[in-house]
Amino acid sequence: MRILMIIMSMLAFVGCAHSQPNQTASVNHDDFAIENVGDGIYVHHGAHLDIDTGYQGDICNISFVVGSRGVAVIDTGGSLKVGQQLREAIRKITPLPVLYVINTHVHPDHIYGNAAFLADKPQFIGHEKLANAMATREAQYAKLNVQLLGEDAKGSELVKPTMAVKTTLEINLGDRQLRLTAHPVAHTNTDVSLVDSKTSTLFAGDLLFIDRTPVIESDIKGLIAALETFKAGQFKQVVPGHGPVAKDWLAAINNAERYLNVLLADIRASIKKGESMESAMNTAAASEKEKWVLFDIANRRNVNILYPALEWE
Repeated sequence: MRILMIIMSMLAFVGCAHSQPNQTASVNHDDFAIENVGDGIYVHHGAHLDIDTGYQGDICNISFVVGSRGVAVIDTGGSLKVGQQLREAIRKITPLPVLYVINTHVHPDHIYGNAAFLADKPQFIGHEKLANAMATREAQYAKLNVQLLGEDAKGSELVKPTMAVKTTLEINLGDRQLRLTAHPVAHTNTDVSLVDSKTSTLFAGDLLFIDRTPVIESDIKGLIAALETFKAGQFKQVVPGHGPVAKDWLAAINNAERYLNVLLADIRASIKKGESMESAMNTAAASEKEKWVLFDIANRRNVNILYPALEWE
């Protein structure tokens, strides 16, 4: 049962929608494509893969911001290899030092490339609960990485934060500041988002999925609350954890929030009717099926995670 729960946790983060540039340039560095989304912000989009179709450690959005003093990296991919590809891509764009490596949450597809940046001696930044979450999951994640990545799992050590975000934190890149916010339990219990002052770009991590079916490991109500908090902001674009960069960020947030509210209401209705979890897996949020990529597999996983918790409301 324990290994099943660990696998379900891994399943929660696997798969994303491969985005296409919108009104921006795309730069290819040895097949490691970087999208220039404007004014010193670059995003690499991982492949659109689910765990059953060949997880290879490169499935989420990983980004970097270039300031006058140096670079901040936002998530690093799921293996040392992916982190090294990201570092090489950064070096082809700027010689400035990597000052910060920020992890938006604990899921392996976002953190295992950290080791590629050790030689740069940056500050590694994450939620105040991230170091403990990494330590708790380290052995299980390592085993699954070997199973899923094979040779590419080698060298993918966990690099824990050297700087923690308890509530908010501002870091200075010279001509721009990044304001980091630690969230209450939502997608995970380690979620951090950040905003670039120069471009009003929100980096939402896995608090926001676009096109790809949102997934929840921890608290659906907390995730809805986090999205509501975003809606009060003033942004020009959003970089989600998975999916394309969106200029119409409010519509993207509303879409994710709609799915989550429908899912929550349908699971509650199934529980009230006395329907089994297996039955709810087939019916909850069915009205959203055509609106999301990889809906069938991701939605069933969501129900599997949420149903037992909601039974105790």
